[in-house]
Amino acid sequence: MSLSGSKFARLLAVLALCSAVGGVQAQQAVVVGSKIDTEGAVLGQLIYQALQRGGVPVEDRTQLGATSIVRNALIAGEIGIYPEYTGNGAFFFDSAESGVWKDAERGYAKVKELDLAANKLVWLQPANANNTWAMSVRGDLAREHGLKTLDDLARYLKDGGDFKFAASAEFVESPTALPAFQQAYGFTLDADQLLILAGGNTAATIRAASLQTNGVNAAMTYGTDGGLSALDLLVLEDTRGVQPVYQPAPLVREDVLKAHPQIAELLQPVFAALDLQTLQRLNGEVAVEGAEPAKVAATFLDSLGQ
Repeated sequence: MSLSGSKFARLLAVLALCSAVGGVQAQQAVVVGSKIDTEGAVLGQLIYQALQRGGVPVEDRTQLGATSIVRNALIAGEIGIYPEYTGNGAFFFDSAESGVWKDAERGYAKVKELDLAANKLVWLQPANANNTWAMSVRGDLAREHGLKTLDDLARYLKDGGDFKFAASAEFVESPTALPAFQQAYGFTLDADQLLILAGGNTAATIRAASLQTNGVNAAMTYGTDGGLSALDLLVLEDTRGVQPVYQPAPLVREDVLKAHPQIAELLQPVFAALDLQTLQRLNGEVAVEGAEPAKVAATFLDSLGQ
């Protein structure tokens, strides 16, 4: 069957359009999401910019919402990747009583296995940082008395050291928080050694320690809080594994990773460079100094030669 010139031209146009649509689909942008908090914004921008610099087409949906919103968006395919915490596997898979979440390597391996099987989600290289509940002390106190771990704190308290701790009521009363630390390390704080602040905002407890409000020299914090390094507070290491380990890591859909296998290679050195002090510093540049997360991420990637 022969085609007239006009019909042949229309056929070529249709074929060209189909080819163009196929090309667009092949280059469909990877949507990068994140949680709405400071650290979520920083980590989300690190992922977004690292992929962009590596030639992966990306779309910025960082600071999308709370954990449930972002995770559901990932599972539904509305976003392709976002930073999550390994310890949250305890809640995602209803296994909070398991001791596996208190070991960094075992917790990572477990959530990686469970999420791939249940949701076809892939956990990539985690950062060597732990954003869990912590007890932190003023830097001057730590340096003067050699306080680096919670065992050191127990020794200091046993010797009658001056100590006043700012915390939320939840931290003081929850069996998994202060009572668990006290039981594991063998110390007890009495009412005179506590300043209980309304709400659970670590910014308030960090500020109280920094300003020595009512004699406070220690505070309830999260491990990677931005105010810690900026205001010279030191996280005391939980050597006995009282708290679950919350290492941040990129969480990506399996189909997205198959379409763009270079994602793992691009993000590995970025998250490998994020130790506790580095993440505290980056968060502090945003939370304390008011820098834009995108600018903080760009400067850090520049420093890595990314």
